[in-house]
Amino acid sequence: MKNKFIEVAKQLNEKLDIEPLLFGSLGLEQRLGTDLNADDIDVLIPEIFLCDRWESVYKIMSESGWRLYDFHEHAFEKNGISIAFAAIESLVSFAGVDIKNIPIIEENGVRYKLLDLRDYLSVYTASLKDSYRKNVKNKNDMQKIDLINQALDLRK
Repeated sequence: MKNKFIEVAKQLNEKLDIEPLLFGSLGLEQRLGTDLNADDIDVLIPEIFLCDRWESVYKIMSESGWRLYDFHEHAFEKNGISIAFAAIESLVSFAGVDIKNIPIIEENGVRYKLLDLRDYLSVYTASLKDSYRKNVKNKNDMQKIDLINQALDLRK
């Protein structure tokens, strides 16, 4: 699944000069170096590309064979894999993440952002307060918080 993200990130780098943030379980998998059975790809990009410049993102995705299936969630599907876009700016109010200091990873010439473990801890802690996630994803979120805390303890 990560290779699909890298393909999309490369297009966003080259055509829109966006360094997307690999978010959600797939991003946390990479940061922890462990398989969390991510079942989709969550990508955060500047909000302007979800509003005023959405057509440019849509064009890149559709030309690469992705089919938009949920306009509201900016979600696409290709070969059974789902990828959804949201605004990176939402991290500030949602979890107190300083988006100016998110580390940038370069992999085979592709640039993307990846939260550090402390930021992931802030995100999943904030997620526990979200009513949908609390009812549907609470157990998974708690397990992820435990894994993050264990990894942070090992670094001390």
